[in-house]
Amino acid sequence: MKIVPDTSVIVDGRITKILQDKEFKGCEVIIPEAVISELENQANKGRETGFNGLEELKNLQTLHIEGKIGLKYVGRRPTLEEISLARGGEIDAMIRDTAGEYGAVLITSDKVQKQVAEAHGFETIYLKQEMVGYKELEIGKYFDDSTMSIHLKENVVPLAKKGTPGNIKLVKIDSRPLKKFEIDKMAREIMERSKSDFKSFIEIEMDGATVIQFREYRISIAKPPFSDGVEITVVRPVARVSLEDYKLPNKLIERLRDTAKGILIAGPPGAGKTTFAQAAAEFYSKDLRSIVKTMESPRDLQVGDEVTQYAPLEGDMAKTADILLLVRPDYTIYDELRKTRDFRIFADMRLAGVGMIGVVHATRAIDAIQRIIGRVELGMIPSIVDTTIFINEGRVAAIYDVALTVKVPTGMLEADLSRPVIEVRDFETGDLMHEVYTYGEQTIVMEVGKTKFEKTPIQKIAEREITQEVKRRIPEAAVKVDMKSDKRATVWLDEKNIAKLIGKKGKNIDEVERKLGISIGVESLQSREMNDQTSIDVEIVGNYVVLNFGKDAIGTPFDILVSDDYLFTATVGKKGNIKIKKDIELANIILDALKMDIPIMARLRKE
Repeated sequence: MKIVPDTSVIVDGRITKILQDKEFKGCEVIIPEAVISELENQANKGRETGFNGLEELKNLQTLHIEGKIGLKYVGRRPTLEEISLARGGEIDAMIRDTAGEYGAVLITSDKVQKQVAEAHGFETIYLKQEMVGYKELEIGKYFDDSTMSIHLKENVVPLAKKGTPGNIKLVKIDSRPLKKFEIDKMAREIMERSKSDFKSFIEIEMDGATVIQFREYRISIAKPPFSDGVEITVVRPVARVSLEDYKLPNKLIERLRDTAKGILIAGPPGAGKTTFAQAAAEFYSKDLRSIVKTMESPRDLQVGDEVTQYAPLEGDMAKTADILLLVRPDYTIYDELRKTRDFRIFADMRLAGVGMIGVVHATRAIDAIQRIIGRVELGMIPSIVDTTIFINEGRVAAIYDVALTVKVPTGMLEADLSRPVIEVRDFETGDLMHEVYTYGEQTIVMEVGKTKFEKTPIQKIAEREITQEVKRRIPEAAVKVDMKSDKRATVWLDEKNIAKLIGKKGKNIDEVERKLGISIGVESLQSREMNDQTSIDVEIVGNYVVLNFGKDAIGTPFDILVSDDYLFTATVGKKGNIKIKKDIELANIILDALKMDIPIMARLRKE
């Protein structure tokens, strides 16, 4: 019996298995050179499918040497053009031609190849994709209940991040470095198993990089030339929670249920954004009985079967959005927004009437809004995003309400300077936190709370009370306290005393907060005193006060300060400067400072 296996059955490693059956004993295996060329091309690009296929060819050679099968390679190598057209069926056609030339049976697990071959009258054996019983991967041995992710690399001791958002530690999980053959073996197992497990799939396969969703594991495999060595990173969610677990105010739950249609879930990496997004998906799907979809690349949200997860269609999330608009979901979770194109797709779907929930990296709550600026028209932002939820250390740290109004921005006095202003308010207190507006060619992001130079008497009394309470607990500590609002304060201490004030698992600081009724953040006194500010040149040009930064700073956001007092944030314009009209209060503050020889300072806005 003569057989011609195509690329699909060689890559998935099943050809050597079926050759053990009695039916195929002693058969002649004919391998077209086109198959070898395709596998070689994939391997040269660093793709796991290529390496797996070449490994299977070595196994066939072993069976041939042992006398169990006949083996020969026939045909010509395809041209570069034919290889580039492999997806269009050129290589498959060469394989079918080989089967016809030698009167051999074609073996494939590609449904299209089977149907085309049968249409040509070729004898074909179709191997359906095997769905094997679930068995833990070898990488599973590195996980325990507290492991969030593992980080494996050749010649490096295996590492893991353990804990929960806000309390994560990087620890060694083995005593010796991994050898290359060990990590290669794990990579091959992951690829092979992902093809036979019905709850697993390959999300991305590019030159040197593969991303796989294997059940609850999101696995990234990197190889040269993309990386400097073979590396496997595996991420797994450690918690699945509901919105009830976050103890959100009833006011926010009502907003999410009734009026919030454009939501940004923001926070730094590892803060728990994805966990909150999963809880939101469950809330909308089950509690509100809404149709919920997701847009993910890769798909790693752990959601119920009632929520359909979509990847980029033909590699393009805009095409996914087109399909979703036909599906008509009530809410769509977009995980995650990074590039300008992502924000524009998010905006387009929101303006089309779909409730949108976006996940975005941000180090501060306002940064989530700032990341949209310049990507969509400024005045449209409140129509796209009405609520921002900032997650930090696994909890909801801030909630912002976003709305558009027309008014004179804070710090300006003349009525004719009124303009559209985006107001960003604390959702719980209603306090105005930030204003966003255009002024000339600059987009100004004003932190309104920080422009108040005088604290209220109550805030001053609160600062003294906090200082006394800290001194009572740590008499020797050097303490500085700054009330950020009537309900929030920052305490600066020496590094050595921070742990004493916080206490084990935050017990001490919790007691202080309950006693005083104020939320307290603790920071290093040394970091507060670090000078990360730069003096800038100021000149008056016509009706403007001009802050000169130079062309190297074009497009960079800076905080502007006078005597350590924050004034405003602005982005350097196309001419390397920031221009402020002379007849507004901010300009007067800068001019008065110059008269008193007080330098104007700029501090790089940290994203």
